[in-house]
Amino acid sequence: MEHLKKKNKGLLTGVSVLILLFHIIPFYIMVTTALKAKGDFTSKWVFPKEMNFQNFIDTWHRANLGPSFINTTIITACSAILLIFFGSMAAYPMARRQTTLNKVFYFLFIAIMIIPPLTALVPLYKLVVNIGMMNTYEVAILNNVASFMPLTIFLYAGFIRSTIPKELEEAAKIDGASTLGTFFKIVFPLLKPITASILIIACVFIWNDYQFAIFFLQDKSMHTVTVSLASFFGQNKNNMNLVASAAILAMLPMTILFLFLQKYFIAGLSSGAVKG
Repeated sequence: MEHLKKKNKGLLTGVSVLILLFHIIPFYIMVTTALKAKGDFTSKWVFPKEMNFQNFIDTWHRANLGPSFINTTIITACSAILLIFFGSMAAYPMARRQTTLNKVFYFLFIAIMIIPPLTALVPLYKLVVNIGMMNTYEVAILNNVASFMPLTIFLYAGFIRSTIPKELEEAAKIDGASTLGTFFKIVFPLLKPITASILIIACVFIWNDYQFAIFFLQDKSMHTVTVSLASFFGQNKNNMNLVASAAILAMLPMTILFLFLQKYFIAGLSSGAVKG
């Protein structure tokens, strides 16, 4: 039995190492390519002896990443704030008040999660054109909030239902706290783990969104990072040094966000965040 356990542990370790290599090797190649000088044709596996950081400076200016980063940051930050604020408030009564109407809405949100967002692209595009919201922050933010609100409510409701004891809220009500007061003073501070999980999941997808941004933000001044990079990649497909440096610059903000929130992210998932 002990031998079988060691064998299974060794197999699990081997699979984990393979998965790790599967993710690290492309990143390593991207870094080595980005740091090489133009005309350096050494193997992609060889780390450059002299690191050329000028590629990042050239990419920043040539790809017009400054305005693109500002646009994407505004859209991502505003979308995340609205998702956290309204999503948590909507999930609270669904988790605590098991009325027929709340159950209907809860399962409706779950059903919406199954529908691919792209199926609504054509009617949504017509609507946006008709109401004159093309090339605005509002259309991108509202679209992101609508897309991720079902998932946000689902995760918040599951976390509140399975992790936060009702006794805390009952004690607050005995002390005279209102429903809103109980939520913001007692419940919401305890939602840090699942809030971090939602922030990471939503922000990564919103930051990397291309399919909706290319349709709704067609004006060059409103381009997001992904749209600017798509154009930049097409113009520099023969200069992989700049392409690789652009990819690294684009992924840095979300990597930093994950590093800051990873402790809460893991806690949120392991504390019943995905329980319905």
